[in-house]
Formats: sequence, structure tokens, C-alpha cells
Amino acid sequence: SRKEEVTIIRSKFPNKVPIIVERFYKELYLPRLDKTKFLVPQEITMSQFVSIIRNRMQLGSTQAFYLLVNNRSMLSLSKTLAEVYNEYRADDGFLYLTYASQEVFGCCEGGT
Repeated sequence: SRKEEVTIIRSKFPNKVPIIVERFYKELYLPRLDKTKFLVPQEITMSQFVSIIRNRMQLGSTQAFYLLVNNRSMLSLSKTLAEVYNEYRADDGFLYLTYASQEVFGCCEGGT
């Protein structure tokens, strides 16, 4: 089970956060990731993790990209993954993040 998987992962890598990153179910523009499970150092910030995911998808700098926790909350990019994990991890021990674009942003604001 995922719960057992997290127990093993956390015992081997206590300073890393097990994360599952999935595409928002209504997402039309962003590509699917080639993998969904990540084991990330707990001290990195959400901003750094967003950069990792953006790079993995080879997104351009103007492509809007948002990471949501529990399909709803946008997180402060200055929070560490340890803080986010402690606050939002699921019962099975994984932190579930969903990514989405919001096409409204960046399309009509002069390239920003």
C-alpha cells in the first residue's frame, strides 16, 4: 500500500518528502509529467520545487504554472517542503500536489 511505501521511504530517507504530483483533471495546456512520484529534500522551498517541475516539463518562462495542494489551495512559494508536508500530507503519508495553468494569466497582458 502507499502507506507502507511511505513508511519505508521515510525510514530510509528521513530528510526527504514523498510527493505525488498530478495534472489537474481539467488541464488542457500543460503536458503530463513523465513521472508522478518525487522524493525531495525537505529544506527546499515551494519556489524551488516549482522550478524543478517547470524544468521537467520544459515550460517556457511565459507559460503560466500553478501548484495546488489538495486540488484547491495555492501555497506560499517561500514555505519549505517540510512545512507544507507537515501541514497538508494525506493519511497515506504522501503530499499530493496538482499542477494547472490558468490561461487568463499571461495571454493578454503584453507577454507577462
